[in-house]
Formats: sequence, C-alpha cells, structure tokens
Amino acid sequence: MIRTRLRSAAALALLPALALTACGSGGTAGTTSAAAQSPAPTDDPVAAVRKVDSAAALLPADVRRSGRLRIGSSVGFPPGAYYPNGPGKAPAGQDIDIADAVAKVLGVKAVRQDASFETILPALGSGKYDVGTGNFGVTTQRLKTVDFVTYINDGQGFAVKKGDTTLKKKVTDLTQLCGLTIGTGAGTTFETTLAEQKGVCAKAGKKPYEVKVYSENAATLTALQQGRIDVIMSTINGLRYQAAQPAAGTAFLGEYHRLDVGFAFRKGSPLTKAFQAAVNELIEDGTYARILEKWGTSASAIDTSRINPPEHR
Repeated sequence: MIRTRLRSAAALALLPALALTACGSGGTAGTTSAAAQSPAPTDDPVAAVRKVDSAAALLPADVRRSGRLRIGSSVGFPPGAYYPNGPGKAPAGQDIDIADAVAKVLGVKAVRQDASFETILPALGSGKYDVGTGNFGVTTQRLKTVDFVTYINDGQGFAVKKGDTTLKKKVTDLTQLCGLTIGTGAGTTFETTLAEQKGVCAKAGKKPYEVKVYSENAATLTALQQGRIDVIMSTINGLRYQAAQPAAGTAFLGEYHRLDVGFAFRKGSPLTKAFQAAVNELIEDGTYARILEKWGTSASAIDTSRINPPEHR
C-alpha cells in the first residue's frame, strides 16, 4: 500500500510537465521538464523564407523604420507554442514558426514577449503589443474590440482521463455534460461558451454542469487526474496532441465546434493587410503546409487568410 501511494504521488508530481500538452489559456508554469515529454521536431521550414517586397510595402511606415514587431505570445502548450528545452531557452511550436515566417516575409524582426493568455487581448488596445498570438479563436464578441488575420482553423473539443467511461461518445450537445465538472482556461472561448450555455441543463430537466477555470494548463490536467474535474474543454489540436502522449493519460473525445484562429490586433490596426499578405505568400509558396506538417496540424490548414471573418456557426 505504501509503495502504491508513493508511486501515485510521483505520477502526480509529473503532471505540471505533462500539462504542456493541453491547450487553451496560456501560462508557462511547469515548463522545465517539458523537453523529456515533448521534444521539438528538428526540421526548419522557416529557414528558407525570404522577404517579399510587395507584402512588406503594406506595413505602416513607422514599423518599416523600426524593423521590429512586438508580439505578445502565450507560450505553454504544444503543438502551438511551448518550451521544449525549458524556460529561458527558445520557444517552439506551430504558432512560433508561423509568426517567425510572417516576420521574415515582411522583412522585420519578431520581438516576442511572454504573456498569460487572458492578458494579451486587453494589452493590444493599450499599445503594449503590436500583435498577439495564443491560438485566439475568432468570435463575434472578440470582433467587437479586436481585429484578426486568420492562419489556421482549430476550435473546441473535450478530453477525459484515459479509461473514464462517464462520457462514452463524442460531445455534440452540452446537455451531455449535465451533472459533470468541466475544467477550462481563463479568458478562453471555452469559458465563454460554457457560461453562455449554462441554462441548457435546467431546460432539459437535468442537474447543471459546474465549471472550474484555471489560469495554467498544468493545474487543469492535475485537476483531471486527481478527479476534481471530470472533463477538460480546450482546443482540438492541443487535446489531440495531449492524448498522443502516453504519460498524459488522457483520451480525446473529438471536435465540438470549429473556429478560425488568427493573429490578434487592436481594432483598426494598420498591420492587418500586411499580415494577411504574408500568410497568403506562405500558403502559396508551400512553407505554410510544411509548418503544419511538421507540427501534425495539417487537418487545420486554411486555403487563404482572411481579415475578420464571421464566427463559425
């Protein structure tokens, strides 16, 4: 019995590192041991990217003069953005590669600043960052205050502890969650969706679901493994990636709702046309496809980048 308890305690101690395979809100806690769980692919499709003058010419004059873009970046989960070699080392991931490739097309340097997911969008309005990255889904509510340039199609999904049969099939209706406790990230579309639909269980004559919000992915996964939540709601690509890591001990339940994902800007930003042109250049020359193939997200590819598309319904 003592040996079993010690083994369980050791397993729980590893959860912060494994939680980097979760997606949704950002946060860099627990990144020190990530390399052992999620080594980065070694190919570098961004290396061959060159400046494209027609796209660079769309940048505002002050950005061309400074030669830099300040990026508020939520780093803490693969395959989007994480620290495979620990904090203080270079970040890696799909979002990192795409942002770096866009900067090269535009002939500027990406100056990345780590930030928690929920703080990035408000900081755009204050001018702290020129652009935000963090798997930001395009929603009707966000479009009221933020501009987007799309670069991938991801969305919302669910995962449970491996072997848990509470949810026996893909979640297609939130009434399937009635009576359960759901863990999700602060400031995310998941939190918003669950809050907006909180009355569905009462309408169905069922016990309501409970939502627990976490600011760090490590805390969400730990809560799942300790039984304090029954299910995680997060991004499709992040949960699929997480479930592929045996040590995480989760099972992906499939897609619930697709969303376009984009670079985020303050409303009315003069940078959007340049970013759209750069993403489309990467799509045309094949760099975009190679980046997504590298990170296993090819199923989320888009055909063309758009500025402020309507939310998927």
